Amino acid sequence: MDLDMFSMIAVASGMLAVPILAFIACFFLWPSALINFYNWYWRRALGMQVKHAEHGKYRFSYSFRGKQGNQPSILMLHGFSAHKDMWLSVVKFLPKHLHLVCVDMPGHGGTSRSAGEDYTAEGQVKRIHQFVECIRLNRKPFHLVGTSMGGNVAGVYAALYPSDLCSVTLICPAGLNCPNDSQLIKLLQGSETSQSTRKIPLIPSTPEEMDEMMKLCSYIRFKIPQQILQGLVDVRIPHNDFYREVFLQIAGEKSRHSLQENVHKISVPVQVIWGKHDQVIDVSGATVVSSALPGCRVDLLEKCGHSVVMERPRKTAKLILEFLTSQRCNEGCNDKKTS
Repeated sequence: MDLDMFSMIAVASGMLAVPILAFIACFFLWPSALINFYNWYWRRALGMQVKHAEHGKYRFSYSFRGKQGNQPSILMLHGFSAHKDMWLSVVKFLPKHLHLVCVDMPGHGGTSRSAGEDYTAEGQVKRIHQFVECIRLNRKPFHLVGTSMGGNVAGVYAALYPSDLCSVTLICPAGLNCPNDSQLIKLLQGSETSQSTRKIPLIPSTPEEMDEMMKLCSYIRFKIPQQILQGLVDVRIPHNDFYREVFLQIAGEKSRHSLQENVHKISVPVQVIWGKHDQVIDVSGATVVSSALPGCRVDLLEKCGHSVVMERPRKTAKLILEFLTSQRCNEGCNDKKTS
């Protein structure tokens, strides 16, 4: 009896030790695998399913939850060098009955990466419009959300395809000629190397550079273990040449001020959310949008940097929901006046 009990304890201990040892091995030897597992786990936990949509030979990768219904669907566009899973922290605080779609931007994540692709703001807008038509998201007007590079694309999309949308949320959008230079602009201007060889702070290749990038992007100082920083770098390094190509295109003459050049064409209701301590794209850009669109809603967040989605996910979700609710109320009031 004692021997049987000892055997059971030994087996149980062994079963428990396997996942613990696997976690330790991943943490120290394959931190990138741990990060991928983390994203997979949260997609599952939040009910997000991953699918693909084809446009000719071009493939879009996206995650979604829910179905199109009476309320507007929400399409989310991530920022430079990110992927669709960056929205999971916001999805957590959005009602499960809403139809949510998070797509990998052109060349990012699981979406096709083609040689000679146009990664300017307008080039990406055309691709996102192809995606929208592929999944028939524009059968009803939907709400578009974009952050940083995705905010630039979202704003230009609203200007070029207004009939697709009911409203748009721009979070720290790029593509503006901000009155004040950000810390990133100052770092880039201070570089003495040519544009093609210039060190870009948003494209780290070492754990130390990754840590510096996170300090640049976030007001909150996250204490991230060296192994996780290494994992984050390991995931990015194979894509760094691509990220440089995209950065040079979106920062080039054709795309640098794309949103500013198109903002006056936006006819749908606009919400702007910005971290007051944004060091990547200066918060003074909010005044550029509000001056061009006097009726837009502007929400400036205290003690928040460029990574609004990561730093203040609950607040971001709350503000988006408040904006959508206010638009429905306005529509209801307008319907009563015309009846």
